[in-house]
Amino acid sequence: MKAVVCTKYGSPNVLKLMEVEKPSPNPKEILIKVYATTVTSGDVRVRKFESPVLLWIPMRLFLGIRKPRKPVLGVELAGEVEAVGKDVRRFKKGDKVFAMTGMKFGAHAEYISLAEDSTVEKMPDNLSYEEAAAVLFGGTTALHFLRKANLKEGQKVLIYGASGSVGTSAVQIARHFGAKVTGVCSAVNFDLVKSLGASHVIDYRTEEFTELEEQYDVIFDAVGKISKAKCKKILASDGSYVSVKGQGVAKVLNEDLLLLKELIETGRFKSVIDKTYTLGEIAEAHRYVEQGHKKGNVVISVRN
Repeated sequence: MKAVVCTKYGSPNVLKLMEVEKPSPNPKEILIKVYATTVTSGDVRVRKFESPVLLWIPMRLFLGIRKPRKPVLGVELAGEVEAVGKDVRRFKKGDKVFAMTGMKFGAHAEYISLAEDSTVEKMPDNLSYEEAAAVLFGGTTALHFLRKANLKEGQKVLIYGASGSVGTSAVQIARHFGAKVTGVCSAVNFDLVKSLGASHVIDYRTEEFTELEEQYDVIFDAVGKISKAKCKKILASDGSYVSVKGQGVAKVLNEDLLLLKELIETGRFKSVIDKTYTLGEIAEAHRYVEQGHKKGNVVISVRN
């Protein structure tokens, strides 16, 4: 099968489309024929090996010394179950599924084997494979941090980086939970963020939002670029500040996949796709994501 292999740490040029061995599912695994995946900011960080100086050595030991120990990157996918192990009960051949692989990676390939009890569920009926692949990284991350902030109905929430993968998901989820949402992004993305449920949008390039008189119950930095100290003036005295940077890895639960599926099927959540590339164009996709200005998700169509 074809897969994109990260041959070493470095620029997007280290990514090579290669023939690798097709996986065979064990008795408790399903073999998925991958139709679509994404390139996330996490994929870019691993490929570049971005790490704080103090964590450089432990991160190299964890990810791999000279190159990624898991050379096929990709953390989310959508596809069709091609085969099931003899002990599998949740899925059958032909099921359309979406899944998160997390730090196991492996989604940038034509096939992947996953345990049936991993974070994989039948995908929403009303989505294409490309749309389904663009749900889980942003959706589950947003759910994790908004829960961590104890977001409640009626609260005012400010989402910094509201037009990215996590941000577009956070706007929709916060709105679903009954919050009044203010999004911070560039002006070109105002219409998008408002269409997702934000009642107010601020252009971070022209307005110093941290100096506003308004105060928020929850401030969520969805891109990891602002500090709690910087937000002190606009954070309510009993408010919560959460950030994707430095506050742990988002824990992914199967119940989150089921919640997102329900929201999608009832029209309360949609995936946002900026650009779509082929598997052979994945280096170009990395270059685009690395610029830091994508709207929603960058999708890789594995099978044209």
